[in-house]
Amino acid sequence: MQLNRGGSTAAIRRRWLAELADAIESAQLLAWQLGTAERPSAEARELYGRLEAARLEVETMRGITIHTPVADPAWLEALGWSGSLLDPAD
Repeated sequence: MQLNRGGSTAAIRRRWLAELADAIESAQLLAWQLGTAERPSAEARELYGRLEAARLEVETMRGITIHTPVADPAWLEALGWSGSLLDPAD
């Protein structure tokens, strides 16, 4: 990433994190399509789970509070995830 001299570092960071969030969302949509295709792929489901973890990390860096998971809870359970991602009351 090259720094744009016309913008503040904070603005550049916000823009970069927004672009990263968009890219992760696009990758999640593709992984979801692959994971739910005619012949579901365990690798695609695992990739979706990893992308979801990355998305949550980016949202945390952006200062966005996540109350409910965007991921399908059944997928998260199949991946062995538990706790606050599956139950907002945790």
